[in-house]
Amino acid sequence: MSDTTTTTGTAAARPLALVTGGASGIGLELAKQFATHGYDVAISGQSERVFDSAKTLADLGVEAYPFRGDAGTYDGVEGFWTFVTDLGRPVAAAALNVGIGVGGAFVDTDLDDELKLIAINVTGTVHMAKRVVQHMVAGGDGRILVVSSVSATTPTPYETVYGPSKAFGFSFAESLREELKDTGVSVTALLPGATNSEFHANAGMGNTKFGDNSWKNDKTLVAQQGYDALIAGDDHVVGGDEATKQAAIDNRTTPEPVKAARQAEAARPS
Repeated sequence: MSDTTTTTGTAAARPLALVTGGASGIGLELAKQFATHGYDVAISGQSERVFDSAKTLADLGVEAYPFRGDAGTYDGVEGFWTFVTDLGRPVAAAALNVGIGVGGAFVDTDLDDELKLIAINVTGTVHMAKRVVQHMVAGGDGRILVVSSVSATTPTPYETVYGPSKAFGFSFAESLREELKDTGVSVTALLPGATNSEFHANAGMGNTKFGDNSWKNDKTLVAQQGYDALIAGDDHVVGGDEATKQAAIDNRTTPEPVKAARQAEAARPS
């Protein structure tokens, strides 16, 4: 299901960006970054909310193209890509942002929920990346942002499948970056820390430390840092305040059991 929200102006004179999971949270903030810097934006989302978000983007003076689909299915990912290519314009930038979490002890969580997480965070990312990379390499130009997480740098007990899925995303982005370095296409990874979005609530983690948004990083700041790093061609950036950035640095040398215990204390349901 798709719809188009248009604004005044000449779309052909502006570059086009796509953002998966662009209806809310960091994804919507990334879409706003593109819009405020003169990009038209195509966004995907699973609910009707994606159409309201497109109207918000259109109010920034650009064309906004919303697509509703399930990012955990082949048809949902392929449908969004077909929708974008049917616009008949080259994709200048792509933020592969869509992702979900599942909180709770692995022994208790539902297998279907975790397989859906893998389908969205891993399979769907690879699927969309394949389309975007081939498109951009053929044109000799483009910028790709893969949204990973600081969770990629530590074990994540009580988010036992989420963390590894984000570690995949980080490694995938760095690997692609090296492959594409002579093609005109750059790849950047964004590793947000805990961010004030609906992510942890949607992951069923309201009864943990992560259920409280008051102490988390600002999603607008995180998106700005990701956009700036993308435009600069950086290999990766940690999204958040100085404490978040230092935590990511410390994770490089902290023993895995120590990090696991620290994460468990924060993520264990009360």
